[in-house]
Amino acid sequence: MKAPDFIYHRPSSIEEAVRLLSEYEGNARILSGGQSLIPMLNMRLWRPSALIDINRIPGLDDIQSHGKETALGARVRYNTVEHSEVIAQRLPLLAKMIRHVGDRQVRHRGTIGGSLVQGDPTGEMPLAALTLGARVRVVSVRGERQIPMESFYEGSYATVLEPDEMLVSIHYPQHPPFYAFREVNRRHNDFAVVSVAVVGSVDETGKWEGLRIGMGGVNDTPMLAGNAAQRLNGTRLADEDIAEAARLAAEQADPPSDIRASGPYRQHLLQVYVRKVLADIREESLGAFVKAPVN
Repeated sequence: MKAPDFIYHRPSSIEEAVRLLSEYEGNARILSGGQSLIPMLNMRLWRPSALIDINRIPGLDDIQSHGKETALGARVRYNTVEHSEVIAQRLPLLAKMIRHVGDRQVRHRGTIGGSLVQGDPTGEMPLAALTLGARVRVVSVRGERQIPMESFYEGSYATVLEPDEMLVSIHYPQHPPFYAFREVNRRHNDFAVVSVAVVGSVDETGKWEGLRIGMGGVNDTPMLAGNAAQRLNGTRLADEDIAEAARLAAEQADPPSDIRASGPYRQHLLQVYVRKVLADIREESLGAFVKAPVN
């Protein structure tokens, strides 16, 4: 199928873009990478009156370091994240997860901001932003606001953005020392059936703190396994602690049934993969604290 007719705009500034959004009163869409938007248009699932192409707006593809915080412009492409030394050093979980997004062609054009606004419950970038405790900056003709990822989604493929608001940047706090990520797919680089990410740190006594466990594909939105993380903070991630945390994570989830997997199967996979990533992060921490041999 072909996309329905629409008016095409190519603004040169954020101010011009949000003015256009306001003028169309919810009947315009932002075009950035187009990896989700264009197929939706071609299938006529979306019929906007206008597309607002933001690819000429300067600054939206910047990666900036501000002290402990790292900010990515909404138009930063997956391919840039994959090969950025700044991301590898400051946001290693993001660098690891980006390699699971789509294929080479998708990563060449797709953008971080587009992925977050699309809000696919199985998407790696929404899960990474949530797990890392990121926030997004959005602007409109009425001003700007910053929204934590914990409150950015209100349902499947649905954000809290107002029709006249545009996401312009994503801000990630300091990355914890340890992290792990796993996902299961039916085929390589297919949409995830279940994905789990975890970050945390270890105090001087060897006990874990600040653990955040993110889960994808097990609810209408990516979600944090808050009860499981609370159970593990203050422990050394013994096998019995990990097993209990996996059970708590599965209790909190409400996985759907679809063409990729049934809800009960996802529930089973979630427990398996929570155990796996927690074992991974425990192993990573043990390796980091191995003392050099004494000569």
